[in-house]
Amino acid sequence: MKGISSGRVVQAKACFYALGVITTRSQFGGYGLLADGVMFALIAEGELYLRATDSLEPAFRARGMVNMVYSKRGMPITMRYYWVDETLWRDRDELVGLAWQAIREARRELQDKTDNQSRLKTLPNIDINMERLLWRAGIRNVYDLRLNGAKRSYLRLLQQQHNLGLRVLLALGGAIAGYHHAALPSELRSELTCWFERTVLLLRHGHHPDVRGLIKDPE
Repeated sequence: MKGISSGRVVQAKACFYALGVITTRSQFGGYGLLADGVMFALIAEGELYLRATDSLEPAFRARGMVNMVYSKRGMPITMRYYWVDETLWRDRDELVGLAWQAIREARRELQDKTDNQSRLKTLPNIDINMERLLWRAGIRNVYDLRLNGAKRSYLRLLQQQHNLGLRVLLALGGAIAGYHHAALPSELRSELTCWFERTVLLLRHGHHPDVRGLIKDPE
């Protein structure tokens, strides 16, 4: 079967060469087919299967394409890959068009996953309201929050809302460190609490330069 699949790989690369740099990797006992690093198809037992997303599955099914079924430890698993029959192989333009859609949707899915992982609300203690406040303060993703740190991020929030308390600072510290604010390590809690009492309370009582100066050097 490896020989049959190897021949199909050669055929697929020749068919899809215009869609990007086509490479392969071992996958499900066969070969994953990638265009510029994005997996869009699978070759197993000499057959080609195009990868489907939620938006593509109805179109594949409407065309009569059927799911690949993969056996894992004797259990059949229906995959989101759809069989390319010989009729479709003979219609090269349509096949290439479907493959391009599979690549485009796979890229979009990867981008959506990346965007979701960078959303602030995926962190502990950050709900949608806190995410909005951070956005208004110019902190728009996980990277921005970690780059600014808990203290500078808190000071940026103070520019938007002047009545934020210690709990918000602890929530930001926990979000960055990966803890719920109620379960912060004692050393981190102590550091943030001391900074709050030393800096923020003095700021509020007019005994400290304004918040814009503190943002440059929150320590």
